[in-house]
Amino acid sequence: MEDSDQIKSDFEHSRDTYYDLIQKGQESLDLMMQFARESEHPRAFEVLSGMIKNVSDVTDRLMDLQKKSKDITKDDKVVNGTTNQNLFVGSTTDLQRLLQEEDKKKSPSEQLQDELEPINNMVDVTPDNESK
Repeated sequence: MEDSDQIKSDFEHSRDTYYDLIQKGQESLDLMMQFARESEHPRAFEVLSGMIKNVSDVTDRLMDLQKKSKDITKDDKVVNGTTNQNLFVGSTTDLQRLLQEEDKKKSPSEQLQDELEPINNMVDVTPDNESK
């Protein structure tokens, strides 16, 4: 399993767990609210307020999980960005082999274009005799 697949799987599992906890917390809140109303005991209302806070915390964690998931996928996309500077670490022989392998991969027309490019970029600097 690849890292991205594992991350996605972990995210989905965590998300499902949070949804389940929120749902069960809401059911418990309903029962506790009914109990607190019937008993009118201060401790029951204290427990009810603690349960409300717990369900709220789990909901916040679900939102944090979503943000973390976006950050992770965002980091993956940045890695695939454009490289402006390269550093070759190796000997000159290794570099020559690498360049020769790249040349072998090019089509004959691309190789010809590469050979003609310096000629096409030349500027004629000889004096023009017609202007005299």
